[in-house]
Amino acid sequence: MSNVSKIYSAELEGVDAKLIEVETDINVGLHSFTIVGLADKALSEAKERVNSALKNVGVKPPTRENRKIVVNLAPADIKKTGSQYDLAIAIGYLLASGQIKEFDAKDKIFAGELSLEGKLRPINGALNIARLAARLKYRYLILPEQNASEAAIVPGLKVIPASNLGQIIDHLEGRNKISPQTPTEISTDNPQFSTANFVRLSEIKGQAHAKRALMIAAAGGHNLLMSGSPGTGKSMLAQAINSILPPMTLNEAIEVTQIYSAAGLLGDKPFLSSRPFRSPHQTASSAAIVGGGQNPKPGEISLAHRGILFLDELPEFRRDILEALRQPLENGRVLVSRAKGNVVFPAKFMLVAAMNPCPCGYYNDPEKDCRCGAHEVLRYQKKISGPLLDRIDIQIEVPRVKIEHLRKTTIDYQEEKNILNKIVLARQKQTTRLAGKKIFINAEMSSKDCDQLIQFNKEAERFLDEVFDKKFVSARGYFRILKVAQTIADLENSEKVTQDHLAEAFGYRLKEEIGLDV
Repeated sequence: MSNVSKIYSAELEGVDAKLIEVETDINVGLHSFTIVGLADKALSEAKERVNSALKNVGVKPPTRENRKIVVNLAPADIKKTGSQYDLAIAIGYLLASGQIKEFDAKDKIFAGELSLEGKLRPINGALNIARLAARLKYRYLILPEQNASEAAIVPGLKVIPASNLGQIIDHLEGRNKISPQTPTEISTDNPQFSTANFVRLSEIKGQAHAKRALMIAAAGGHNLLMSGSPGTGKSMLAQAINSILPPMTLNEAIEVTQIYSAAGLLGDKPFLSSRPFRSPHQTASSAAIVGGGQNPKPGEISLAHRGILFLDELPEFRRDILEALRQPLENGRVLVSRAKGNVVFPAKFMLVAAMNPCPCGYYNDPEKDCRCGAHEVLRYQKKISGPLLDRIDIQIEVPRVKIEHLRKTTIDYQEEKNILNKIVLARQKQTTRLAGKKIFINAEMSSKDCDQLIQFNKEAERFLDEVFDKKFVSARGYFRILKVAQTIADLENSEKVTQDHLAEAFGYRLKEEIGLDV
């Protein structure tokens, strides 16, 4: 006689969760405990954890039955990884063996790792699984209490937190009901203002031109490249962008939290409220930057989603890594291809890069002589390919700060506040203009969007005809200049793009358009 139960759990594919049916069959035969359905090593070992957990919470474990137990994870063509199926397998076994009262399993998803003594350990991707449950209209998500606050971000879903398997058995049998987790409210204030981890724009002395470029980049989400001698403040400027980025929207905070949850990087926080700032080292591998691995995980470009990816000493990164940035810079996502299938990770980030003009760092420096030959300078600068440079909207030189500026001790926080207010208003204008297109900032506009939405006055149209006929500009470069010009117009609260806006936007790409000055 066969007894079959069906419990629901979930599998992470990238940052998305997929529903998995956990079917348990107990039948007559030689004793065995088999898990089928493309299970990885960690999942195959679940039977040992489940055996010990069941024994230590006082129920009859499979090892005492001379029966054949088969656990099938369906659909069978999806690779199952991790230990989050332990709880579903344990409940499925108890249901199939008649050791727990029948309950309605059709509206419940179970996820959690079991310790040998029956305690529940936290899992990765709780928010991702909760969003899946809500989308498929499941009423309950039962999981470890450490993940409850994270999962309770999703409205309309009852999250049942538990510390051990015994609590869940009592809850399902009605002996001791567990109260659902209180819904988690997301606050999207920027906590980095009150910490010493980031430089504030107001603390940077001098560099008015660079600060202007930072303001434009932050307002429109544009990519930025800074070139200059060592010690001119490029790294400080990059960090300072965080102080003038507007707070994340609720949807952006959920997107970022999903990525960090899938990567297991949330720590003890239920959500991330501030925009990420990622700064990988030049020695990082391609999988670390782009994402991947045997079981693909998000890389630095996905962890920088809706925030900043800062690449210091850009030419020192491997060429294949730099070229791998081209796809996500263009379409805001990265495709990781593996033999078992493709995984897509979101990657809508601002690329902020810094580089020296030559290997020694002092080419064209007014105060220190360069020791590099012309060929060395050219070879160093050519490490940044034309197609990658074409995707960087704003390219500026960062000069040395004069000593009289460095000796100033006053810090104007009001200037920083005024800049942030301008950026917030500019982004509000962009959100209104782009409503219905599922994009929020100028940098995300397509060429078709540029044609439809950007309006010029007559002088600007004449400027386009005159200047772009004389200077070689790629089609991609042309539209990126238009997007930067639109951001400048938004900052000035102008309904139309003027000649001055276009001239400033064009000036930020002169390094690329006219070639490197070697």
